[in-house]
Amino acid sequence: MNSATRVAPDESSFTESESRIVPVDYIERRIYRVREQNVMLDSDLADLYQVTTGNLNLAVKRNLGRFPVDFMYQMTKEEGSSLLLQSARAKKSRGGRRTPPYVFTELGVAMLSSVLNSERAVQINILIMRAFVRLRALLATNEELAKHLDEVESRFTKDLSRHDQKLSP
Repeated sequence: MNSATRVAPDESSFTESESRIVPVDYIERRIYRVREQNVMLDSDLADLYQVTTGNLNLAVKRNLGRFPVDFMYQMTKEEGSSLLLQSARAKKSRGGRRTPPYVFTELGVAMLSSVLNSERAVQINILIMRAFVRLRALLATNEELAKHLDEVESRFTKDLSRHDQKLSP
């Protein structure tokens, strides 16, 4: 599992009322990269929706048909431990959870608003979807920059080789 990913959405894209629901940076810090996917933890989503994690998971279990594996899955113990180390999550001995968390992909988060069926869930989902979109744009930009850097490095290496050949007797 990769380290936690922070998203930096453009706050000007949010309406004033949306920004007052929950601070943008609060959502940003809760999108993680697990199994090469951007996901959010069930406990973080429950916090945003202002429900208990147990109630959120219960609503999901009652509607499992809406949550295929590309929408939601349970992390392994190793992934959960890694996340614990990366993000200072509560430990078992301190009253934290005893099982690995469920994580929701962008599609799973979108489905949650229909399962939770509340106005807050709809408003929070709008903010979360915008954060995911912004993250995709940032990742695409990074991929383009990496490709360009590889091209420049390749040209530089070729030029350096030619210069070495000219200087060699």
